[in-house]
Amino acid sequence: MSLATIDRSVVERLVREALTKRLARLPAANGSAAAPKLVVNVSARHCHLTQEDLERLFGKGHRLTPAKWLYQEGFFAAEETVTIIGPRHRLIPNLRILGPCRDHSQVELAFTDAIALGLDVPVRRSGDHRDSPGCYLLGPAGMIQLPRGVIRHERHVHMGPADAAFYGVRDGDRIHLRVTSSCSVVFENLLCRVDPKSKLEVHLDTDEGNACDLSHATKVELFR
Repeated sequence: MSLATIDRSVVERLVREALTKRLARLPAANGSAAAPKLVVNVSARHCHLTQEDLERLFGKGHRLTPAKWLYQEGFFAAEETVTIIGPRHRLIPNLRILGPCRDHSQVELAFTDAIALGLDVPVRRSGDHRDSPGCYLLGPAGMIQLPRGVIRHERHVHMGPADAAFYGVRDGDRIHLRVTSSCSVVFENLLCRVDPKSKLEVHLDTDEGNACDLSHATKVELFR
């Protein structure tokens, strides 16, 4: 096959794979690969809302008020909270809303939270609401019903292209996390979410963070 007949996408893929392998092997000044700064955070229960649902809960024209900026640039925990209501009127108050608003409303719970609400939630990546239960959300100006969208967000790692090159992964690949602590744990098959705007950060939920005693961890590392 001549070079003239090689599809451009094939060439781009081959170059990308070669660069990824090369960058992953690049030595630092001290002769070893320079590991990027890894941050592991617990993502407590929260919800994401569309602007329409936000206004139904808080009033026409309402906008989220940032209370705390998160590690990923442009994202924040809002001052606004709602009450989530499950079957048989089981509820959890003060469910934090994360901003900015999205194109879909979604609730993310740990299994312990879901059990308390009487919900059987699936483990899903964000936006995948297949076979997921719904709930009611109560705000100061009204209540809405979500027919679906209550999930346990699967553990995942945000990373930029340079981080992905270092670990030799692409968006959608899987990688493992080792947490060294009084209760050392290896979390398998974290979803890699690669985006040019992302900083290297693992998200665990509260159940996972408690299981590995993350607050007293002495070392965290990603490996394949």
